[in-house]
Amino acid sequence: MAYDESRAAGYDRAHAARFADAGAAVATLAALAPGGRALELGVGTGRLAIPLAGQGLEVWGVDSSPAMLARLRAKPGGDRVHAVEGDFARAESLVDGEFDLAFIAFNTLFELQTQDAQVQCLAGVARRLRPGGALVIEAFVPDVTQLDQSVAVTEIGDDFVRLAATRHDPPTQTTVTQYMIVRAGAVELDAWSIRYATVPEIDLMAQLAGLRRRDRWGGWRRQPFTAASSTHVSVYEKGPPKAAAR
Repeated sequence: MAYDESRAAGYDRAHAARFADAGAAVATLAALAPGGRALELGVGTGRLAIPLAGQGLEVWGVDSSPAMLARLRAKPGGDRVHAVEGDFARAESLVDGEFDLAFIAFNTLFELQTQDAQVQCLAGVARRLRPGGALVIEAFVPDVTQLDQSVAVTEIGDDFVRLAATRHDPPTQTTVTQYMIVRAGAVELDAWSIRYATVPEIDLMAQLAGLRRRDRWGGWRRQPFTAASSTHVSVYEKGPPKAAAR
């Protein structure tokens, strides 16, 4: 999904609740790498990266949208984040050195449109982690029973109605949603597509990258992850280098 100028301009407003509730995520991430180096994939406008940099971490962020990065840099404290433009599936080639922490928040992993890209992303990030370093992934738990093709009214105002038309392709685990805002004499369209991954699938991707799962919570406040959880925050750890065979 491309974050052009129009979409970037409204991003913070559209996700105001997420910005207001960012403290728990920042606290949890900062505790995983106190004073260390952190890398955010899909850094956006800096919702998490800027406050993390304010807590003394050296924060790097990769994002493919120049419009989103421009907004990050313009914010107070944005100059503390080392913002890099590029495809975060190839983040390994866009940043230097090793990191104590890498993280992919708010379903951003799913914006990579193929399984190959998601596997490539995790493998590259793992190679940039120090031994003992952590990769944190926040994502929704897919419920395929709720992903059928549908058209729903999501909002009604005095002079508009907002509709969401969704198409689900189970074999590729992709969904495409077209949001339509209908006003008198005008229709605005805004498309959004993802390639979702189940929790066990993400675990397998991490395992293939040489990471082991250390923790899993139902949210940033470290609440228990249960069968009823709609979101997971999973922490994977890079083990020490393997000893050379004799």
